[in-house]
Amino acid sequence: MNSLEHKRHSLAHILAQAVLQMFPEAKLGIGPAIENGFYYDFDLPRTLIPEDLPLLEEKMRKIVEEDQKFVRKEEPVEQAIEYLKTIDQPYKIELAHDFKEQGSDIVSFYSNGHFHDLCRGGHVDSTGEIDQKSFKLVSIAGAYWKGSEKNKMLQRIYGWAFENETELKEYVNMMEEAKKRDHKKLGTELDLFVFSDLVGSGLPLWTPKGTVLRNLLSEFVWRLRKKRGYLRVEIPHITKRDLYEKSGHWEKYQDDLFKIITREQHEFAMKPMNCPHHTQIFSRKLWSYREMPQRYENTTMVYRDEQSGELAGLSRVRTITQDDAHVFCRMSQMKEEFLKIWDIIHEFYGAFGFKLRVRLSLHDPAHPEKYLGEATQWEFAENMLREIAAEKQADAFNGIGESAFYGPKLDFMGKDSIGREHQVATIQLDWNMPERFNLSCINEKGESERIVMVHAAIMGSIERFLSVYIEHVGGVFPFWLAPVQVRILPVSDKFNDYAKKIEDLLRSNDVRVEVDLDNDTLGKKIRNAEMMKIPQIVVVGEKEVEGESVTVRYYGQKEQKSFALPEYINAVKEETKLPV
Repeated sequence: MNSLEHKRHSLAHILAQAVLQMFPEAKLGIGPAIENGFYYDFDLPRTLIPEDLPLLEEKMRKIVEEDQKFVRKEEPVEQAIEYLKTIDQPYKIELAHDFKEQGSDIVSFYSNGHFHDLCRGGHVDSTGEIDQKSFKLVSIAGAYWKGSEKNKMLQRIYGWAFENETELKEYVNMMEEAKKRDHKKLGTELDLFVFSDLVGSGLPLWTPKGTVLRNLLSEFVWRLRKKRGYLRVEIPHITKRDLYEKSGHWEKYQDDLFKIITREQHEFAMKPMNCPHHTQIFSRKLWSYREMPQRYENTTMVYRDEQSGELAGLSRVRTITQDDAHVFCRMSQMKEEFLKIWDIIHEFYGAFGFKLRVRLSLHDPAHPEKYLGEATQWEFAENMLREIAAEKQADAFNGIGESAFYGPKLDFMGKDSIGREHQVATIQLDWNMPERFNLSCINEKGESERIVMVHAAIMGSIERFLSVYIEHVGGVFPFWLAPVQVRILPVSDKFNDYAKKIEDLLRSNDVRVEVDLDNDTLGKKIRNAEMMKIPQIVVVGEKEVEGESVTVRYYGQKEQKSFALPEYINAVKEETKLPV
């Protein structure tokens, strides 16, 4: 932990101490430091309300003011369990038993004032080291104990914490801006997608406007891939259990699968990923080294049984549209294929204004049981990824434990317009699936040669990409991507025919256009178009009819421009083209 993490972890303890002052009978769960602050889980005698947070915050400030020392003490695990029984903390008792089962004979407690908590650390030396204005309690949520829906739902209190008041204020301002840009709010206002209780949580339904976005994004990625030799394939949405048992996914992912039992008692699953299906397309014939690599592209939905409490707009859904691709290649070709995908990623995200850095997502050597394959394979593969990142002179950092279970990854992290970082694209190396499915080619010597797979997702999923991108641009899409590119506003009814003429010309040139024929004032029509963030508003009145011209207002600009009608049609036609 660094010093800020120590402060955040210490604040979690201070929060628990404050909660016990308000609710002496509270049962404590866990309270870690997290990316922007801390949280703590509680089993409480009543449901918390937002008005509780400022009261708890005030108690926390008093604890900080008392400058209580954090003192570490180690005890034999059995002695710790007996102590936890005396203070009636069942969740801590369960954690102590977990430590014992993991082979720990000794556990540690941290104490400050009269508060004692089972904890590995670390902490600041005393509460007085924390700036009283550097933290804020922000929300209450439900959280299953140990993340399992089979356990009791606890109440989680989240807090933000930074080094000082200035950094906290900057973060608060960023989050206020994020609220305005919330993709769930904008998705409704801009009529892009809806959710239905009858359909189910985490299953978005896409309106005509939202479907335009999805299709254009998918087409953009496809054009980038097509230039680099990819071929489209298609697969079914269900599969026999046997496929995922052979691939290793059944063992690792079976709790996340939607399972189907047929009337003949055969077990199927809705596909949670596409790669095992693609292996079966590759294995349809024996390949020569001259035919390698084979590159398959498939934008398709996958399905995962996410917990209801983890669903969040488009960010976390149960139906995920992956712009998926798999390259089947020789080991000697792997680096070149990685570099091609890298170029696709930078061209795609460059069009949207994201700054990227790269996480080398590596396996955790402390937990080899989580991964498939030999240690020597992991070492070779991870060194290859480091070499690729170095060759590209990437802003790269290590992510221990972030790899897939079958191989390491290059994960691309994109920073949005208000400073938040999101994982976006990914490139993954996989030698395990070719081994499991016996995938090979015939080499120059006429011998069978084991191949490798490269997994690549540019958007990752269309849903998640749009959740990030809508907030990145605040719903103001570039002209080529906007679901409605032009709205025509006749000043009065007598100019409707001219407006419809312009509409026909634009539509015949593949411009997405609407005409507002309502009997509203021009001012109201303009406001309505601006609320929908339409890139161009074309106003037509007597001057425009007489001059066979248009007057154009651009979203976010006060300046208007006049064009002869043919000139405008040609200019807009050029702007509709995808940036590839």
